[in-house]
Amino acid sequence: MGIATTYRLRLKRKRWRYRAWRRSSDLSQVTDRTAAIGRRDVLLFATLRNERLRLPYFLEYYRKLGIGHFFIVDNGSDDGSQSYLVAQPDVTLWVTSASYRRARYGMDWLNWLKRVHAHGHWTLTVDLDEFLVYPFCDTRPIVALTDWLDASGVKSFGTMMIDMYPEGDIDTAKCAEGQNPFEVACWFDPGNYVMSRHPLFQHLWIQGGPRARVFFSDRPEEAPALNKIPLVKWNRRYSYASSTHMLLPRGLNLVYDEAGGEKTSGCLLHAKFLEGFAAKAQEEVNRKEHFAASREYAAYQGTAKTGLSLWCAWSERYVNWRQLEILGLMSKGNWA
Repeated sequence: MGIATTYRLRLKRKRWRYRAWRRSSDLSQVTDRTAAIGRRDVLLFATLRNERLRLPYFLEYYRKLGIGHFFIVDNGSDDGSQSYLVAQPDVTLWVTSASYRRARYGMDWLNWLKRVHAHGHWTLTVDLDEFLVYPFCDTRPIVALTDWLDASGVKSFGTMMIDMYPEGDIDTAKCAEGQNPFEVACWFDPGNYVMSRHPLFQHLWIQGGPRARVFFSDRPEEAPALNKIPLVKWNRRYSYASSTHMLLPRGLNLVYDEAGGEKTSGCLLHAKFLEGFAAKAQEEVNRKEHFAASREYAAYQGTAKTGLSLWCAWSERYVNWRQLEILGLMSKGNWA
């Protein structure tokens, strides 16, 4: 990497940190329970809007995984999400009605909160429909993983997003409050993925799965990215650049080996495709608060209709993390 490129990336990182500082004025704190945070706690950061029905299982899942504290930004919910979160003893909550798009799709808000609260902690940044799976997650808490990463001198942990879906009509796949969504959306694509290395940021760019197969079949190059780096040993100098797809400094993006990867990695099980999906797609098309004027949601809205199913003859039913490793979608590497 040349001196000019190094300098350009450093300027980008400074600009994103400055943006985060400016956008911090969007946020109003509702609860502050940070005094209870322990030195070794893994901290979770998320932005949400109208996710009341998802919240009970989301919090339960990550509490069982060993998350020590939740930092949540509520972006204009009107479904009771805020009052529910206020009652949670391990949640520190901010609210804002400001533009999600102008805050770089929430990343400016979360970058700022991490700069203030997360220096020196392992941080997990996820959406409310993303559930982390890592090697031995059924028997080892997340602090076991972060302790091993610390001992190995590793500061970031990569994952591939796996879109989960039901066997039949998406919009009749009802998931009750507090229910595990993967009891309903329990199928995924075991293959159909392509990847390339980004020439500047050096992260592995992954596309494919049911979204490329169904919603972007005529233009797969525009399909959503499935690569994410959600787990990072945070330093106040760091900054997420584009969602959790990539960071600066760019060395944090090297979470897979060049030849396809025996570095330890995980997956994010994605519970987007459930009852209400079509209505959500229409709402986000109207709001235009997502990337590229909600182009992704426009593709969903143009395809989502009564009877839409993502299931196909090659779909596989989810069992556990070992199945994902056998399929080559994640790896335990040399963590035994």
